[in-house]
Amino acid sequence: MKQSTQTSLKKSVLTNPLNFLSFGFGSGLLPKAPGTWGTLIAIPVWYLLSALSLPYYLMAAALLSIVGVGLCHYTAKKLGVHDHPGIVWDEICGYLVTMIAVPVSWQWALAGFVLFRVFDILKPWPIKWLDKKVHGGFGIMVDDLLAGGFALAILHIAILLL
Repeated sequence: MKQSTQTSLKKSVLTNPLNFLSFGFGSGLLPKAPGTWGTLIAIPVWYLLSALSLPYYLMAAALLSIVGVGLCHYTAKKLGVHDHPGIVWDEICGYLVTMIAVPVSWQWALAGFVLFRVFDILKPWPIKWLDKKVHGGFGIMVDDLLAGGFALAILHIAILLL
């Protein structure tokens, strides 16, 4: 990316609150692996929300995901790029799905991080299909929410077995 384009993007993200949120509080501006950085930012968000009872956690995750559809749509349209790599709000919400009713510990946080990243990067069916066929803010969000669901299933199997 040209320096002037990068500077313009950075200014747009840091001065527009909606873009700032879509870019995961600015983490999506990092030059390498923005999705991984966005997921890393999700860990303290999850930790704060983990203090809520399960019904409130679910409501918060759902609300953040619904808001995310609008945020991601807005920023993608503003940038003129569907699912710009720096838009990482979807990773934040996907990680929150991954961590539903998971014990609060650094080990489970790490396991959830790794599993979510694996499913988000590899995109097994139907995640890849959704990523290619569904557009707009919902399209940006849905593949990460489903990747979070896959990771959640694996974590809960592990919880049952351990």
